[in-house]
Amino acid sequence: MAEENNLKEFTKGFFQYNPMFVLVLGLCPSLAVTTSVKNGLAMGGAATFVLVCSNYIISLVRSFIPREIRIPCFIVIIAAFVTMVELLMKAYLPPELNASLGIFIPLIVVNCIIMYRAESFAYKNKPFVSVLDGAGLGLGWTLSLCIVSSIREISGAGTLFGLKVSESYNPASVMIMAPGAFIVLGLLLGFFNWRKLKKSEKAMMEYMKND
Repeated sequence: MAEENNLKEFTKGFFQYNPMFVLVLGLCPSLAVTTSVKNGLAMGGAATFVLVCSNYIISLVRSFIPREIRIPCFIVIIAAFVTMVELLMKAYLPPELNASLGIFIPLIVVNCIIMYRAESFAYKNKPFVSVLDGAGLGLGWTLSLCIVSSIREISGAGTLFGLKVSESYNPASVMIMAPGAFIVLGLLLGFFNWRKLKKSEKAMMEYMKND
């Protein structure tokens, strides 16, 4: 039973509480960095690291944090891990990748996904499940970023991971610009909402059939 609950805590970030497609959080960096899959992976990896570490520390010290000053305390803890990941990325990632991510790595400090999980989960739960929650939502957001960025990179640049997908394909450059981000995100949100609606209708039909 405990293993099943732990698995549920980890996997909920992929579908049930997917940050981009279900909770609709973190859209600003999601739209800005998804011009290539490399950017999406780097941003998602950085956010996942910060989510996991900040959730763990916040959960450990939650009993010592007065409720009245919890938000400033969360920001200080999150900022420490953002500084770590920023320095590591500058040291080990290619300069062009760091340049393309730009200000969005430091802005992870106030990323609403991380603040949301700190407030609604890590501050109320034990360290282990808080780590699972952070890992699940972080990987769920990384998956979302990769889906959006792969569509935009292939359709807008004709490449995937920087490699040409076809010599004959003529890319639509608008897809790697701001309008392309909104088009792709809108279509994907519509698709996931449609799936959710169909699922609800199916559950209702099953309920009426068994009633």
